[in-house]
Amino acid sequence: MHYIDLGIFVGYMLVMLGVGYYFMHQNKNQDDYYVGGRNIGSWHIGLSVVATDVGGGFSVGLGGLGFVMGLSGSWMLFTGLLGAWLAAVFLIPRVKQDQAFGGFYTFPQIINFLFDKKAGLVAAAICLIGYLGFTSSQLLAGAKLAAGTFEVLSITQALWIMGVIAVVYTVLGGLKAVIYTDTVQWIILMLGFIFIGLPVAYYHVGGWEVIRQTLPPEFFTLTNLTWQDFANWGITILPIWFIGMTLYQRIFASRDTASAKKAWFIAGLFEWPIMAFMGVSLGLLSRVAFEQGLLIFDVENLDPEMGLPVLLRTILPSGILGLMMSAYFSAVLSTADSCLMAASGNLSTDIFGGWLNRKSEKIQIRYSQLFTLILGAIALFVALQMTNVLDLMLYSYAFMVSGLLIPVLFGLFSSKKDPYAALTAMLSGGAVTAGLGILDVGLPFGLDPNFFGVFTSLAMYLLVYYGRKSIHSK
Repeated sequence: MHYIDLGIFVGYMLVMLGVGYYFMHQNKNQDDYYVGGRNIGSWHIGLSVVATDVGGGFSVGLGGLGFVMGLSGSWMLFTGLLGAWLAAVFLIPRVKQDQAFGGFYTFPQIINFLFDKKAGLVAAAICLIGYLGFTSSQLLAGAKLAAGTFEVLSITQALWIMGVIAVVYTVLGGLKAVIYTDTVQWIILMLGFIFIGLPVAYYHVGGWEVIRQTLPPEFFTLTNLTWQDFANWGITILPIWFIGMTLYQRIFASRDTASAKKAWFIAGLFEWPIMAFMGVSLGLLSRVAFEQGLLIFDVENLDPEMGLPVLLRTILPSGILGLMMSAYFSAVLSTADSCLMAASGNLSTDIFGGWLNRKSEKIQIRYSQLFTLILGAIALFVALQMTNVLDLMLYSYAFMVSGLLIPVLFGLFSSKKDPYAALTAMLSGGAVTAGLGILDVGLPFGLDPNFFGVFTSLAMYLLVYYGRKSIHSK
């Protein structure tokens, strides 16, 4: 990599750290640190939401899907569009118009309010574990990009670099730094895709006729997937819009209901079709380049997620490569920082909140920063143990969805509220999904463990609710 590219990349990272340092001095209390003062506009929130949800992990993951299955991989983010718009219509009015939620920072605080303290603590633990895994997936995505771009770096070395940068500026700046940098980072990524990545890659592989002749026809259709693929993505990704801690933080940070709904509609549109098709198209082009022998790959240990960074390293000239890599690292950081903030919020508000509330506001922020630093170190350790970005992301999503979806739906939209039912549903749903995933059990019809986790959670909630109601009616 030319020193010009390296200079651009290093300069970009220094700017991100500068933003974190700036907002460190703007944060006066936990309202500022965790929910941005509750007064942030639609476009900043919307772009931050899509940057957080798609980010570097899905960018790298979409490239891998495009490499393996072509344009049909875009359906994965169609579930994100559905989730965002359903949440805008049903969830946001319910949350923003309930005055009881007006001072909340986290999703488990809602569970605590709807059920009881024990249910809130279990929800906090599930969120904490899930978002640590998600943060790890983003650090791994950044490491793959760096290792694919800088030939002198191993993935382990790249992980340490990405981890330190992402953790430090998140620790310093809090949610304001996260949201405002997310906006800039997402714009950089979009411009990089539209004006650099796609046109240069398209030209490099020889244009449409060569692309069409190189790959089989199914790569250019939207039907090159099974119903199980779409169902598994749907049950894992769509519900996250109703239980995602990072998303609730942004609902709380929005000025009002109308502003939050507008932000969610913006985010859904950017997810699909805009980001979905750009991501898989670049992956498809990397597959064309691979088939043409233009990419240097270890064929015996082929990792489809490395196709995109290797393609960019191969085709982009000095200077331009630095800009494109900065764009991709923007996406990585925009998700890693948000997920780290979510996990930190669980720890400082839901688990140690009672103890911290007795401290001064300045001390509260310092402890919040310490928790963010510790959790960032744990996320980096987890990332060092993993190899596949998309798998790690979807496992994290699945664990949270199977544990939290059923209780929050009953709590927010039903009169059938019972803390014991919620507690049982969370523990059983999360345990089933985690257990099936760890044991790698072959499941009927090729369905994801999350299907069985959500079904178990629903069955246990209803069983305990009606069982206890029957006992009390006697």
